[in-house]
Amino acid sequence: MRILRAADYRSMPWKNGGGVTTEIAVSPAGAALDDFDWRVSMARVESGGPFSEFAGVDRSLAVLEGEGIILDIAGRPAATVTKTSAPLSFPADVPTRAALIAGPITDLNVMTRRGRMTHAVDRLVISASTDIQSAADATLILCVDGEITVAGAAPVRIGPRDALLLGPDALKRRIEPARPATLFVIRIDRIAAND
Repeated sequence: MRILRAADYRSMPWKNGGGVTTEIAVSPAGAALDDFDWRVSMARVESGGPFSEFAGVDRSLAVLEGEGIILDIAGRPAATVTKTSAPLSFPADVPTRAALIAGPITDLNVMTRRGRMTHAVDRLVISASTDIQSAADATLILCVDGEITVAGAAPVRIGPRDALLLGPDALKRRIEPARPATLFVIRIDRIAAND
């Protein structure tokens, strides 16, 4: 179990230079934008425009702050993503343009290398003790707002934008919110190589 504090996240320019992204976690550690297996990040989107393209990568996007975003993904109907809609999954290597609904947003991006890794992203709003189970290779729990305590021999407090990274041996964790809290649970698995 690793605690990831928002104050320690690394910020860097977008791949296309159009803004700044804040990296929450990446694997392998220290990987660059063109050689990660998986990456979880946040970005402040101030205006509409093209998304960065990542060859051979699958992406999921969710809105953390702001009114939302409309994505025009090549070959698909336009898709609207808001704070209350489900995360949207799409290939990161097809042309994608964004239009803001009403002002800037902060989004959550989860990316995995196609053919090597897969991911699933769930939003949870909790107001009572909740058990989060996962047998995934990696599970990242991001606290968007509120504050949670992760039960255990030494309870751990997680504040807004902090995260908890669990390995495959952490099958269940009890989460206690101090008040209603919004979490994203991101499960990442390695695809088994064919024999």
